[in-house]
Amino acid sequence: MDHSNPEIALAGGKPGDKVTIIVHSYAMDKLYSALIIGTGALAMGMDVAFYFTFWGLKALQKNGLAKAPLSAMHLLGLGKWMMQRMMRKSKVATLERLMADYLELGGRVIACDMTMQIMGIKKEQLRQDWVTDYGAVGTYLNEARHSTVNLII
Repeated sequence: MDHSNPEIALAGGKPGDKVTIIVHSYAMDKLYSALIIGTGALAMGMDVAFYFTFWGLKALQKNGLAKAPLSAMHLLGLGKWMMQRMMRKSKVATLERLMADYLELGGRVIACDMTMQIMGIKKEQLRQDWVTDYGAVGTYLNEARHSTVNLII
């Protein structure tokens, strides 16, 4: 296999490769990063699990993805509006579309139940069609120790 070409090297992923991503942020641009990386890994045949914790859990709430602010340059909503406008013009999928694609490709979403208790978030407040499991740090660590790629976003 020719590893000098990164596309060829990446496409030859080993069976059983696994990605675990801690989604800690509720920022729109960071959620895009997680979903694009996760969906890309699934398309390459990898197993992917998102572990949503702390502010990231807000993304799993009803209308959560639509309400996510930019991490920087939010400018009372003007920055987000400008970013969304540029993304529409470039035909970039919405966060909701990316989440649907991620789940359709077999991606898993784990909601941190300990953080839900701390932050007063109830299961009924989350999109049950997105959450595939609930767990705490042991659930995350079990996923992560078997992963070849671990990220925090």
